[in-house]
Amino acid sequence: MGHETMTPATTTLVFTYGTLKRGFSNHVLMQDLIRSGDASFKGVYQTLDKYPLVCGPYRVPFLLNKPGSGYHVTGELYAVSPRGLSRLDELEGISRGHYIRQPIRLAAAEEEEEEEGDLETEAPSSCVVEAYYAHKSYEEELWRRNRGRSFGAYTENEARGYVKRNDRPQHLSFLDHIRIFVSSPCD
Repeated sequence: MGHETMTPATTTLVFTYGTLKRGFSNHVLMQDLIRSGDASFKGVYQTLDKYPLVCGPYRVPFLLNKPGSGYHVTGELYAVSPRGLSRLDELEGISRGHYIRQPIRLAAAEEEEEEEGDLETEAPSSCVVEAYYAHKSYEEELWRRNRGRSFGAYTENEARGYVKRNDRPQHLSFLDHIRIFVSSPCD
C-alpha cells in the first residue's frame, strides 16, 4: 500500500558482504526495506574477482577496491528501489566519506531451486552490480593495518567483537575512529 512495485528498470542490484547480511546487526534495515517493498533478496553471490575483505575499528567490515588481492568474497544480493538505495547510502555514510558505492562483478554462489512461474524475477548467474567499498581516503592504510590479510566471508567469527554504532564513543566521528584504528599498532 502506498508504494510502487519494483521493476528491473527502477532497481539497483546491491551486493552486501557484512552487517547488512541475514543474521547480522544491520540486517534489520534490509528487513524493513523488504517489508516496505523497497528491496528483495536475490540470492547468495560471490565476487568474480578476488578482493580483500577486512575488519576495521569495532570489527566493522570493509571491502577494499583492490581486485586481485584477497579472496572471492561471498555475500548476499538484493534488488533495491531508489528509496531503499537512499537509505542504504545513508547507513553506509556515502555523503560523509565512509564508503563509496561502485560496480563489482558477481557470480551466483549456490544453485537455488526455481519456483514455478518465478523465471522473470530470477537473479542472473553472473552480473555487474553495486557494492560499498572502503573510501579511498583510508583504504590503503586499512589494508596495511590488516597486514595484507583478509577473509572471504564476514561470518560470526569475524563479527565477534563488533560494536553497534550507538554503543561506540559518540564524541568521535566514524572517520576519527578509522584514523585511530589505522594508526594503532596491530594485534
